[in-house]
Amino acid sequence: MHKIGIDLGGTKTEGILLDEKYNVIERKRIKTPQENGYDSIVKSITCLINDLKKKTGEKTSIGLCTPGVTDPNSGLIKNSNTQCLIGMPLKNDLEHILDQEILMENDANCFALAESLLGSAKGHEVVFGVIMGTSLGGGIVINGTIHKGRSNITGE
Repeated sequence: MHKIGIDLGGTKTEGILLDEKYNVIERKRIKTPQENGYDSIVKSITCLINDLKKKTGEKTSIGLCTPGVTDPNSGLIKNSNTQCLIGMPLKNDLEHILDQEILMENDANCFALAESLLGSAKGHEVVFGVIMGTSLGGGIVINGTIHKGRSNITGE
């Protein structure tokens, strides 16, 4: 099964389409239209995903990393440097529009997990990853599992 990964950042949104062996088929970067509000971001992510889906005739899985975290009780985004996302049900809205399950996680947690499984930290029991972009974030992975803590923001 092909995989689509979306990195939602404060200034750019990047999408990648991978085959089942993680080979890059297509990569595309667009501006994050946060000045136009939440609905505009949802629309741009949806268009990016649909554009990447066109490159393959197969079903795809979709993963999305976001600034901030999703509250496990409400499903709403909190602690995001992209202000228009705060208090919004991004995962739910995208799943409804795309009629497909989406895996969504904090961007720094995704970075730390990817490095622990596939990158320079492969084979290490404890990994701490830091990302610096529009904002600053941190993720912790212990034995191949993201460590979130009680508030979902441990690495931050």
